[in-house]
Amino acid sequence: MTLLAALVETSERLAATASRSAKVAALVDLLRRLEPDEVAPTVALLSGEARQGRIGIGWATLVALPPAPATEPSLTVADLDRALDRLAATSGPGSVEVRGATLADLFGRATDAEDRFLRQALTGGLRQGALAGIMLEAVAKAARIPAADVRRAAMLAGDLNRVAEIALAPTTAGGGGGAAALAAIGLRPLHPVLPMLAASSPDVGAALQATGSASVEWKLDGARIQVHSDGGEVRIFTRNLNDVTGRLPGIADVVRRLPARSLVLDGEALGLDEDDGRPDRFQESMSHFGGHAPSELAARFFDCLHVDGRDLLDAPLVDRLAELDRVAGRWRVPSVLTDDPATAADFFDGAIAAGHEGVVVKGVGSRYEAGRRGGAWRKVKPVRTFDLVVLAAEWGHGRRQGWLSNLHLGARTSDGGLVMVGKTFKGLTDQLLTWQTTELLAREVRREGITVHVRPELVVEVALDGVQSSTRYPGGLALRFARVKRYRPDKAPAGADTLEALRALL
Repeated sequence: MTLLAALVETSERLAATASRSAKVAALVDLLRRLEPDEVAPTVALLSGEARQGRIGIGWATLVALPPAPATEPSLTVADLDRALDRLAATSGPGSVEVRGATLADLFGRATDAEDRFLRQALTGGLRQGALAGIMLEAVAKAARIPAADVRRAAMLAGDLNRVAEIALAPTTAGGGGGAAALAAIGLRPLHPVLPMLAASSPDVGAALQATGSASVEWKLDGARIQVHSDGGEVRIFTRNLNDVTGRLPGIADVVRRLPARSLVLDGEALGLDEDDGRPDRFQESMSHFGGHAPSELAARFFDCLHVDGRDLLDAPLVDRLAELDRVAGRWRVPSVLTDDPATAADFFDGAIAAGHEGVVVKGVGSRYEAGRRGGAWRKVKPVRTFDLVVLAAEWGHGRRQGWLSNLHLGARTSDGGLVMVGKTFKGLTDQLLTWQTTELLAREVRREGITVHVRPELVVEVALDGVQSSTRYPGGLALRFARVKRYRPDKAPAGADTLEALRALL
């Protein structure tokens, strides 16, 4: 049995260093000491979220708990995991009392250090720079398996916690772990994989310079979907791997009619004007997509990952597009194959004229790197927009009295953390101010004066004129003329833009 104190000590070591190698070494030391059934909960907690996901414990509930009385550590990792299982499974009449008793028992056995760790972990405030990238590297080193193999398995399984459990499981006496078990993880229709992501380029010329000969495709202003079909059964997933099949019956019907027994397609769901085929505004599409009732959104596909028993992840893009043309040509995103900047620029202008966001430039020989934001795909938009994470907000004044207004914005760092790069209160309508105040207060973790700090869960798309070097914010730069375009409920913080991408504007 591993004491929870070991996790707390490791968490403190992680928070105390900015060195990636030191973080990895601390995690490797802990992972190699764990029992097999302790791996998944430990990896989840130290990556920023419990294995059970959100369990509905807010800051106000934890504040009401008495201080930790324990002087010696006695809680184990298994004790915490069982308590979280009970909290996640308890609902309905009498649940408040049961959840309260579970929390009281858990925190009643905690030391001061464990108390602080639990409060941060349960409210999403555990910031120690040990998110998925570093944890994945640590799992690979602890299991003595190449990082590329662990990364691929995690992308295909969509669950780093489970992959870590497999990688570190015994490989002798009938054990089912290790490199061979990871290698057996493949793409399975009806089971989603993490989507490949695109980096940003300032224009199509720069994008082509990075990719070489490329497929230049319309960048649709919709919601990313991954569609699976197998033997007539269809499932549709969001970019965060949530199943939304029931909301998109029209798309499911289209996929059932495609000429393939099994299929995995990558694409977008969006609203299209019935008269001229132009896309609805993103907010309109998302208002349909985000509801619980079935919607009439259309699908347009831009990649084919699997067809009739053949995985295409490692096939070059041109081969995947050939299969996409064969099975879903009518519903394919418009594109042109070229290495000519002038041709790409004309195509970009056409995409904008048709009402779309811009283009994505994809190297013709590129593999589908699930879950990666590589240089082989480059998105180009007519304005500089970045997806950033809301870290906090300040109460407004004047006509904005009573609303959370000035947003504190964060970008992703190379170690998977978040760093503040600026603020903005521009671009916010009264309707959006009302919505964001409600949503941010629901994620509150603490207050400092007029500033409400929140769990870093909301992604907002921000337009800006550029950046400048600055010592005012921890990221070392400041946003110039930043204004909110929209919130991105379809994106998780792990999909936000990076500090490096912002620095490139310098």
